[in-house]
Amino acid sequence: MAYFFTSESVSEGHPDKVADQISDALIDHFLAYDPSSKVACETLVTTGQVVLAGEVKSTAYLDVQSIARDVIKRIGYTKSEYMFEANSCGVLSAIHEQSADINQGVERKNPEDQGAGDQGMMFGYATNESDTYMPMTLMLAHLLLQELAALRREGSEINYLRPDAKSQVTMEYSNDHKPLRIDTIVISTQHDDFVKPENDSKEAQQKADDIILAKIAADIVNILIPRVKAKLDSRLHFLFDSEITYHINPTGKFVIGGPHGDTGLTGRKIIVDTYGGWGAHGGGAFSGKDPSKVDRSAAYATRHIAKNIVAAGLCDRALVQVSYAIGVAQPVGLYVDTYGTAKVGMSDGEIAKVLQTMPDFDLRPYFIEQRFALRTPIYLESAAYGHMGRTCETVTKVFNKGKDNELPVTVKLFPWEELNAVAAVKQAFGI
Repeated sequence: MAYFFTSESVSEGHPDKVADQISDALIDHFLAYDPSSKVACETLVTTGQVVLAGEVKSTAYLDVQSIARDVIKRIGYTKSEYMFEANSCGVLSAIHEQSADINQGVERKNPEDQGAGDQGMMFGYATNESDTYMPMTLMLAHLLLQELAALRREGSEINYLRPDAKSQVTMEYSNDHKPLRIDTIVISTQHDDFVKPENDSKEAQQKADDIILAKIAADIVNILIPRVKAKLDSRLHFLFDSEITYHINPTGKFVIGGPHGDTGLTGRKIIVDTYGGWGAHGGGAFSGKDPSKVDRSAAYATRHIAKNIVAAGLCDRALVQVSYAIGVAQPVGLYVDTYGTAKVGMSDGEIAKVLQTMPDFDLRPYFIEQRFALRTPIYLESAAYGHMGRTCETVTKVFNKGKDNELPVTVKLFPWEELNAVAAVKQAFGI
């Protein structure tokens, strides 16, 4: 019997994502000017205020206020009526030096013996239901909001959008876990109050609100959805049938939003950041952490393993868990679950043992950092619309543009998404 599964996403203007992006912008700046930086930076955003807190060990000096304002401006909080605006919001920094007790557990005389920055378990997941090896529910939830943000910035087809938004996609799956159709799409988007009531009566206000909501619903269905479909391979268009249920701003108008409508904190959207509820999650957030924190780096490494073994044809779906003790380089455990889809006549435990012997998948923290060049400034781009399933590409980023310390850095974004270990997997498993 078919079943239903739901994933959600939030836009770059969602308050929690504003916080994530500020934290990761700080990480990028520290790493750009001092690749050996150790950083754990948390951000809180609320009405007219940004609070930065955390621990840093670095030779770099940053204008953290300017960095935070640049991120807020890029997201689109540029009008005073939002009650959170890039140039006028307060930015309070409570960042201090990293604890020596933590640092001694990470740094070693021999870099290869670098210990894990914390204990814990991290998960990677992959499925062959999409070309990105991501769950279709989450891939579509992200894409809806990416296109909505593009429409907001273009301002031609839809000119009333504000930065805050959420999406949710419910998919019907077959018993063998193949997407059959989209059942429900939920979108809540912040917007201007672009229709004024004729008078102060409750009836006039309701009439104006109804006009606003009808316009938004029509634009989502008639403008956004076709743009999303156009971004997808034509083989996936069958998912968008005429029976989809749409809930557009189901609570009513959504004028008050962003950090004015809801306080935002770094690290509160960990399921949006990963697999949309599929697989599993170890509980550690990513944003604001340098790669010595295995919450981040090992989650990327396990995604790389899962994606490459699924792409190699070893299985249709895979969940990979790694776990660490703080200050210890070698993982204390590696677990693999192929959900009964393995094609190689081996148990999941046997598959895990083989993966542990492969140099391409060395899970010691130093080797993870080296394999993916994680001490380069590649993190801001990951802080909205998911850390996984993104396009690996080489770009040049310019830090402090126009200032005396302007610094261009060429980096590879999302290197953990590369399918560069498929041949090694096939050889190791005789595929």
